[in-house]
Amino acid sequence: MRSPNVCNTTIESGRASRVEYLMTSETSGWYARLDHECPERTNQIEIWLDSWLEATRKKQPIAATLPNDWPTLPAGLLSNPGNVLDHLLARFDAQRDGRSPRGVYAPPARFVDAILYDELHYDTSKKKEPPATLSLAALPPSFRTFAKQFNENITEDGVVEGSAESAKNLTVSGIPIPFADPCVGAGLFAERVLRIHAERLADCSPTERREDTLRLLEGLQLGDPSEVAVNSARKRIIIVLARLGLVDLEEEGDVDKIGLSEAEMIVESNVRCIDPLRGEWPWNERPMLLISRPPWLRIKDRFRGHPDGSILRKQLSSELRQFKGADGNARFSAIKGNVNLYRLYIERALQISQNGGRVRLVVPSSVLREKSSLPLRKLLVESNGWDSVWSFPEESKFLFGGSQGVSVIGVTVGEETDVLTSFGPLMNDDLASGGGLVPEAPFFELERGPWSSWTDASWAVPKMPRDIVNRNRTIAAIGNLADKPRLVEERTGLNPNGRAIKVRVGEAERSVWKKEICDWGGKDSQIPFIRAAHINFIDGKGVLRHPAFESGAGAGKSAAWKGPREMSVPTRIVCQAVVNPQSERRLVWAVVPEGCVLGNSVSFLDLPIEVTDGLWERFGSLEEGLNFLAAQLNSEELDLWSKAWAANNNVNNYEIEMLPLEVKEDSSPFILSRNEGSLD
Repeated sequence: MRSPNVCNTTIESGRASRVEYLMTSETSGWYARLDHECPERTNQIEIWLDSWLEATRKKQPIAATLPNDWPTLPAGLLSNPGNVLDHLLARFDAQRDGRSPRGVYAPPARFVDAILYDELHYDTSKKKEPPATLSLAALPPSFRTFAKQFNENITEDGVVEGSAESAKNLTVSGIPIPFADPCVGAGLFAERVLRIHAERLADCSPTERREDTLRLLEGLQLGDPSEVAVNSARKRIIIVLARLGLVDLEEEGDVDKIGLSEAEMIVESNVRCIDPLRGEWPWNERPMLLISRPPWLRIKDRFRGHPDGSILRKQLSSELRQFKGADGNARFSAIKGNVNLYRLYIERALQISQNGGRVRLVVPSSVLREKSSLPLRKLLVESNGWDSVWSFPEESKFLFGGSQGVSVIGVTVGEETDVLTSFGPLMNDDLASGGGLVPEAPFFELERGPWSSWTDASWAVPKMPRDIVNRNRTIAAIGNLADKPRLVEERTGLNPNGRAIKVRVGEAERSVWKKEICDWGGKDSQIPFIRAAHINFIDGKGVLRHPAFESGAGAGKSAAWKGPREMSVPTRIVCQAVVNPQSERRLVWAVVPEGCVLGNSVSFLDLPIEVTDGLWERFGSLEEGLNFLAAQLNSEELDLWSKAWAANNNVNNYEIEMLPLEVKEDSSPFILSRNEGSLD
């Protein structure tokens, strides 16, 4: 099997992340002081927008127009009023959902610019049908310069290759229209699009700029379920247009600028309060380009502050699962498990966009590997052209992602997926100053055939190390293991019978049994309580370091059980279920002797009697047989495999179930000991 193409990998340079990605204590303190002076968050948003508009009219800094009782605006917030607006709305949304507004941030403008510039350079030459030709002489002079710079398919004789339909769906500034954002929020993506638009038309005549701006505004399709968000986006767009010299705030406009009333009428029509998940898309023409950051919110986390929150959550979940579109079919085919709203927005974005249109969405990295997103990945690959993904891990310091990794997926609607280019792991410094990613950003290509074989057509995207050596080791491990039987498969060398091995979590949940868990005191009457912290990897082996079995082992805190003795278990093979993100290894397996109690930070294999009897027969005792099995599960290749396919920091049971493991029926522990170097 041919491995995916690996290329352009670099070692982390160690350059300092740009300060615009860090929220300093000074700016964080300003929001806290603002809450004290103006506790109503909708008032905060309205006052900020009114002050920004007034500052634009007077050509003053926004600090000069803010109310006197507001805290002094720090320099870190003075230069970008839009960023403050995004943050104020994010805090309002969090409070409305019953979440803490602390630690809530919006995507930084530089990150959004990188996505937009990259998408607006997207190679349209990938279309399969031969395009028609259009003479440059038929286009305005300003567009000729733009076309030569941005269109890769210009012939030597001055002819631009492209269909008439494509020209109709493109502004002179090169923005595909209709341009949609179904979760417009405070209008961040719309603002950055307008700035790119103005930048590209800098050399055009004022009349050309005005006409093309009107065309872009009329091609916007922006929506959001929140009235506060919609009103904010409408005002922000007008303010930004005025600051770019495209709208006249005082007059009715002229040949150079759009009048305020005309601009407001267009914006009000094309920025609407809608529920894109449960409503119909209100525009007749489908989007040609859709770029958005949908909400990262599980349904179970909605309405937490509402007195009827439980009822409302159940109603919303039931309605979304049963919702039918205009064609009578279920709207969401990829809905599964504990539903996170961003998954539904991905599917909805594909539905409302036109065939051949582009969709770019900012989503959590967990969508790339988690089991509950499998139906969604199948939809992306098998019914659309999923061609790119950017992956920023948790340590990339993107505050708006919280503790989650951040991904940007790029899809061409209704086309075929042949190759997915996966960029990552990326850091802040991988964002190019001119937009997109720097050429040195690490990436690799997943070709459909090998990719399907690697993942059993689940289309998970592996998480790769950044440096080339470990990346190649990981790819080699995946290639070697992909065809092996899975741990829970039946009728294998390990499990020749017809009953599957089960993966379970330790029975004692610490939050429930906290009164029965105490520190280890060395008394003979105490029962060992086993947590993930007691499982260590030392000298190539999984070792149980618990004070009951090793003098001076440490980890004596919360290491004893004084509850019901019947909670103690027979000899088991266990694995850490909760992993420290900084740990060198992800998988550590060890054998727990009879008479211990397992905490829920530990997973274990529930082996059928036929498997345990087989281990007894081959090794003379169950404990020796489990030690043999633990040695195989602790192999370096399996650890690399586990890291590559990890959906989050925890080792999920389904991840253990799908570990590739081949134990041949005639294998000898002594032969395997010499090969693996992991048994005595």
